[in-house]
Amino acid sequence: MVVKKQERESLIHERYLRHHKKFPHVWCAGCGIGIVMGAIVRAVDAVGLSNDEVAMISGIGCSGRMPVYVDFNTMHTTHGRALAFATGLKMVRPEMKVIVVMGDGDALAIGGNHFIHAARRNIGLTAIIINNNVYGMTGGQYSPTTPTHAYATTAPYGNIEQPFPICQLAQAAGAAFVARSTVYHARELSRFIAQAIQKEGFSVVEAVSYCHTTYGRINKLGSAVEMMRHLKDKGVTQKTFEALAEEERADKIVRGVFVDRDIPEYTRLYDEIIARAQQTVANGRTA
Repeated sequence: MVVKKQERESLIHERYLRHHKKFPHVWCAGCGIGIVMGAIVRAVDAVGLSNDEVAMISGIGCSGRMPVYVDFNTMHTTHGRALAFATGLKMVRPEMKVIVVMGDGDALAIGGNHFIHAARRNIGLTAIIINNNVYGMTGGQYSPTTPTHAYATTAPYGNIEQPFPICQLAQAAGAAFVARSTVYHARELSRFIAQAIQKEGFSVVEAVSYCHTTYGRINKLGSAVEMMRHLKDKGVTQKTFEALAEEERADKIVRGVFVDRDIPEYTRLYDEIIARAQQTVANGRTA
């Protein structure tokens, strides 16, 4: 029997979401975080993983609520420490697919040190960073990705700091896979997440979203629909971006896979260390 596309989507959501326990969700109407959650469950289904083969870890913030709604092995941890908890889990259960969902503040401010070192180690985690340029849950403070000159509750006269370029930071720190898409380009986002899940090593997907409730309101960017339209208009592929004149590039959101390289994954190297140590002990000598 041929399953229609809409029916297929429904079956995926029935399989991977806790429909009868935790809904309705707490996110604002029109928020892009739910789109990211949908992209993740479609990616998990496309890869062919069962619920028990996946763990989702989050920290604190609007995105931190996502593990409540998915029917995986889940942990809702402390602010900025999601990658630290996930690293411990991956070390104990290296065969498990561990997805770490974070906001831009959670991942790059208090969690920034964990982020660069997870990339440096190339440990097999999939980091999904939902970038909405603000601390949405705690009142609209500026975050490490808030654009220069944009307004926030803690920057009423405009932000004077440079924003972190998430993908460039991940690449420079040593990640094996780095990609970016937006919540408007949901199917593309799902494909990138599926690639990231299958990658051996630390993989990063920046999901560009928006917060119309705090960031959008104070910056007069309009409704969720208008902010979504902005992602549609400004999100361009790498090929399109490269063809633009310099003056046309300034406000574009470049989508694509920026890094896809094969480098040794941390838990595999750690297993080799254990094997060597055990062999040393078995031979009755010290290292």
